[in-house]
Amino acid sequence: MEAQEASATQRLWGARFRSEPSAALKALSRSEPSFFRLVPYDLAGSRAHARELQRAGVLKADELTQLLAAIDAVEREYAAGDLHPSEADEDVHTFLERVLTLRLGAIGGKLRAGRSRNDQAANDLKLYLRDRARTLASAVLELQHALVAQAELHIGTLSTGFTHLQPAQPIVFAHHLMAHAQAVGRNIDRLIDWDRRSARSPLGAAALAGSAICRSPELSAMELGYDAPCENSIDAVAARDHVCEFLFVASMLTVELSRLSEEVVLWSSRQFRWVELDDGYCTGSSIMPQKKNPDIAELSRGKAGRLIGNLTGMLSALKSLPQAYNRDLAEDKSAAFDSIDTLSLVLPAMAGMIRTMRVDVEQLKRQAPLGFTLATEVADWLAVNGVPFSEAHEITGALVKACEAKQIELSDVSALLLAEVDPRLKPAVLEHLTLEAAVSARHGQGGTAPERVREQIARLKTRLAEHGAWIADYTGPRC
Repeated sequence: MEAQEASATQRLWGARFRSEPSAALKALSRSEPSFFRLVPYDLAGSRAHARELQRAGVLKADELTQLLAAIDAVEREYAAGDLHPSEADEDVHTFLERVLTLRLGAIGGKLRAGRSRNDQAANDLKLYLRDRARTLASAVLELQHALVAQAELHIGTLSTGFTHLQPAQPIVFAHHLMAHAQAVGRNIDRLIDWDRRSARSPLGAAALAGSAICRSPELSAMELGYDAPCENSIDAVAARDHVCEFLFVASMLTVELSRLSEEVVLWSSRQFRWVELDDGYCTGSSIMPQKKNPDIAELSRGKAGRLIGNLTGMLSALKSLPQAYNRDLAEDKSAAFDSIDTLSLVLPAMAGMIRTMRVDVEQLKRQAPLGFTLATEVADWLAVNGVPFSEAHEITGALVKACEAKQIELSDVSALLLAEVDPRLKPAVLEHLTLEAAVSARHGQGGTAPERVREQIARLKTRLAEHGAWIADYTGPRC
């Protein structure tokens, strides 16, 4: 049957033209092969549209039954790989209308009434993005779970906190891991917020002015899992801000992944020696047998620029377009598909790498006081004991200078040295010059004190469950 269907060609336009389209036009106009991933979503929209045509009296009840059965069959065959578009099929809409018309004759041809490729294209991509938003959110959750699992192992692991990539203050390593878990997780919040704005159906907008046949778009919207139809039919077919916003979330996510990747590269280096990556998530060198390279982190870091480019390209395509539909809008699919495909590879790899990495607790603790990371404890102690902080800062700087001259760390200072630097530096300050005291002192919400980090983990676990419920509660087409 497929061979027979492939031999028949049709266009959804051309009645007023005197000649056939040129080969150059056909080549430029034909959808990229990746665009045909929208077949299940186009079929979902066609089901809803068919029911709307039956309500409008265009389709009889028995014709609707036949049409829905044919749509179901096409979906099964396409999913099984038994049905493919032909070279002559300009896009997914042409492909499916051709197949349905060949199978059902005039009934298949009725399906085009009251709609346009303009509202179909907008609807297909919006359904796809809403579905894939849940898929991506699920992959982000897996990465967060991996970060949380590592954090729970290291609530008491003392390590260095950095600013400007210079040793700054002691922290617990779990706090550092949770910073990444919080950052990547905000992108799920962004997707939820994006989805709320995107839950409006373009169906019923037709070319731009609305349909004179399909007058109950709210029913089609409900069937497809939307909250309501779009408020304005012109905006329904011309808007792609929801695509740009989705691309922003995708690019922001890869930026956060890139920052995490950069730190994994540092942590796994011989200079840091904080973590060892599992062999299954590393590669070697073709010339240097000793090498163990953090390729997943490096590859993920490199993808950020690509996804930022997708966002920039889509914004550039939109910036000068008049209302309503213009063919420039076809760029939306290339950008969206590439960003989603990239993240679908990166996120599971990152989750696996984080989940299996081994942390050298003793190495982290050994390095934690280096670089005078306890200096703030001295300044804070002076301030609490009545010394203006501007003076406390100067006194602490003088103490650091004295330590450098003697080649010792702050944790090694004596009461005698304190007195030599400034009489206001009493021996009592020595109780605060330990890693444990430094992290315990920061016990406000959001601080690095172990009890606060433990509470942070518990709160995030609750949020992860809420995000999981949002993913599971989606009622639109899932393919």
